[in-house]
Amino acid sequence: MTSKRETITYKGRSISILVFTSVQLLVGAIHALLGVLLIEFGASILQTSEAYKVYTFVFGLLVMVFTVFIWQGKKAGWIGTVAVSMFVIVADALTLLNLPSIPGIPKFTAPTEIVYSLVVMIYLFQKSVRRKFALTSFFEFASSNRGRRFRLLRILFLRQSSVLRTPRCQVKRVGHRFPLLA
Repeated sequence: MTSKRETITYKGRSISILVFTSVQLLVGAIHALLGVLLIEFGASILQTSEAYKVYTFVFGLLVMVFTVFIWQGKKAGWIGTVAVSMFVIVADALTLLNLPSIPGIPKFTAPTEIVYSLVVMIYLFQKSVRRKFALTSFFEFASSNRGRRFRLLRILFLRQSSVLRTPRCQVKRVGHRFPLLA
């Protein structure tokens, strides 16, 4: 008898990915449709700038494209979704703080979009989700090249060996999380 639970899957994907992609597709479709409606009938629906109308439409399209990539298990979907979510958080936070941002972002939608984007990022940065996209460490998605320019990241995340020597200190592996500087 094994203690490992069997996970429920749909077409080889976990239920969490199914729910996530469903919600993301819905959010993307709503924004794309709202963007088209704002571009076409903007003055009669909501007083916004042209930049916000285009931003809403492009955001909806990007969310849908990256969601399809996530469903297909592509790393580009994970990276794109994180990038779009970070952009939304920054743009909406700037709007709430009355700092220059995309003109026309309504202040009443900004808190909800920030919270939703944070939930998306928290989900995507879970270890099990990162593992599905072959992202084993936090910054590995930035490194397709394992060359010299990412040596510092490998040292910080102990990617090379259990004991590394640097000019000023010795880095020892303690557990699997963080180095202990001696």
